[in-house]
Formats: sequence, structure tokens, C-alpha cells
Amino acid sequence: MASAAPGKITAESGKGRAILLWTLQILAALAFLAAGGSKLAGAAPMVAEFGKLGFGQWFRYLTGILEVAGAIALLVPGYAFYGASLLVAVMAGAVIAHLAILGGSPVAAIVLLLVTGTIAYLRKPR
Repeated sequence: MASAAPGKITAESGKGRAILLWTLQILAALAFLAAGGSKLAGAAPMVAEFGKLGFGQWFRYLTGILEVAGAIALLVPGYAFYGASLLVAVMAGAVIAHLAILGGSPVAAIVLLLVTGTIAYLRKPR
């Protein structure tokens, strides 16, 4: 069997890309469902964190709703780009919040920002 030229997209590489992308989408969706769910459920650490931000608890609810909505959109063909783009904005805010107000490590937020950014880039409408 002859191998494809480097950089050439084949049916096999397209299938592998699709599997990798769906895997990223599912993992990101699970992470955001958990994070958003804990915010909406009023988990004590989330209440304390958003209290420290100083915007009020309405902002915790808004963030939780955006995270859950984005997670659901990641799993719906045709909406993954929009869900990922929404989550990029949420994670950019989270990184800024950690650096400017909350302290602590922003690594988790940066990783999720990069993952959702990758999904948005690869799922952008043509």
C-alpha cells in the first residue's frame, strides 16, 4: 500500500481528525457540564470564589448557564463552533479573573481556553 504524501488529507486522516475532534468536544463538554453544574447548584467553593470576585452571585449563575449552554452546544453537530466560541470567551474571563483578582493557578482555565479555541478553529463554518 502506498502512503500518502506528507500534508495530503486522505479519508483515513480525515476520519482520525474527526474522532480526535469529537473526543475533545466530549471531554470539554463533560468538564463544562461539571463546572457549570457546580456553579448552578451553589457549591460552597463556587459561592466563595464568586463572592471574592465582587460582582454578586448573579454572575455565578450567569457563568454556570453559559458553561452548561456551551457544553450542550459542543455536542450538537452544527453548533460546536458557537459553543466553543462562547466557552473561549468564558475561559478568557476566567484567566483574567484568576490573574487579577482570585489568585491561584490559572492553568486549568488556560488549558480549557486552548482546548475550546482549538475546537472553535477546527469547527469554524466554511
